Amino acid sequence: MMYYSTNGKAPVADLRKAVVKGLAEDRGLYMPGRIKRLPDEFFRSMGTRSFVENSFVVADAFFGEDVPAGELRRIVEETLSFDCPLREVEPGIYALELFHGPTLAFKDVGARFMARLLRHFTGGEGEINVLVATSGDTGSAVANGFLGVEGIRVFVLYPRGKVSPIQECQFTTLGRNVTALEIDGTFDDCQALVKSAFMDAGLNGSMRLTSANSINVARFLPQAFYYFWAVAQLQKDDVVCCVPSGNFGNICAALFGKRMGLPVGRFIAANNANSVFYEFLQTGEYRPRPSVQTIANAMDVGDPSNFARIWDLYGHSPEAIRADISGATYSDARIAETIRDCYARTGYLLDPHGACGYRALKEGLQPGEIGFFCETAHPAKFKDTVERIIGESVDVPERLAAFMSGEKKSVALPAEFDAFREFLLSFRAG
Repeated sequence: MMYYSTNGKAPVADLRKAVVKGLAEDRGLYMPGRIKRLPDEFFRSMGTRSFVENSFVVADAFFGEDVPAGELRRIVEETLSFDCPLREVEPGIYALELFHGPTLAFKDVGARFMARLLRHFTGGEGEINVLVATSGDTGSAVANGFLGVEGIRVFVLYPRGKVSPIQECQFTTLGRNVTALEIDGTFDDCQALVKSAFMDAGLNGSMRLTSANSINVARFLPQAFYYFWAVAQLQKDDVVCCVPSGNFGNICAALFGKRMGLPVGRFIAANNANSVFYEFLQTGEYRPRPSVQTIANAMDVGDPSNFARIWDLYGHSPEAIRADISGATYSDARIAETIRDCYARTGYLLDPHGACGYRALKEGLQPGEIGFFCETAHPAKFKDTVERIIGESVDVPERLAAFMSGEKKSVALPAEFDAFREFLLSFRAG
């Protein structure tokens, strides 16, 4: 499998280069040269196979030409050491619970897969420096996915004061091969610093850099696994899938799944107040702008990187995108109202991101349709916010409590590339 850049000006790359480099030389995102449609028999029998077995078939379609089958199966098995169950919240509406992994967030799947695939490609070749920008859950998932992996150093960039205290604890208390960088800016500033680092020839000549954001194909493609698993559990065709969306890697993986034959009739992209994609659906024009802070902070993205992949996947056609995807956008007040109402009526406690997905699905379902939304993180990760909304205490799982007892270790930096570059180089020299 060869990978090309969404900007169309970089040489094609094999999987190893696409994973190790992360970003193409022209600042574009790598796309697989083809998307294989899976055989009808696979879809007919999905309900009889396990999460790992179904996911291996999906992984093999993308990575099987470049990774030996035994090694790829081992990577999938190690990645999916936890379930992603489907729970009925109310008739016709299901939650795909993606928070049963080590950091209780959906990004555990992609981060764990990428850590193992990167180790497969680079084991014994010297230190690799992984740069990751986070608006919340990516940092903790990547930091924990790579924690202690020999030969890999992780730098997590996060916006000061714009992630929840529990999220911050999950990547600032680890130490070892993980360094947290507290940036005086927004998530978009953090993401821009990471992209600029890849374009700096001097920096890349001194350090081996890669990214673990969803710009990396090894991070976003494995997220397709749990969409196939959701359909396998429902055993229904033409269901509606609603994805809370920030940087759009998660829904992009689902859209790749549809090209592989996944029987989802249509998709809904649920936004918080950062509604750039929703506005694109209305106007056909993509107009990024600075992000605004919300209680669904992991979706606080004003210029989602993976829009470039969606734009490429649909042949630069707003009409084609609209045919598969509709959108919704919600204020903090609407998100809070949704959490409170759903909990009171059904007893199901949503996190702020899942609340966007639940509400968009509930409002968007047509008579006779059924659908599922992604519950992307455990509500305890937003304990203070959720408790204020429902007026009750939220139990903190032991895994989260362990993070909270650690000592915060982070480095404060301005949102300036020269300062970031100097830190990386001095860190290497040290």
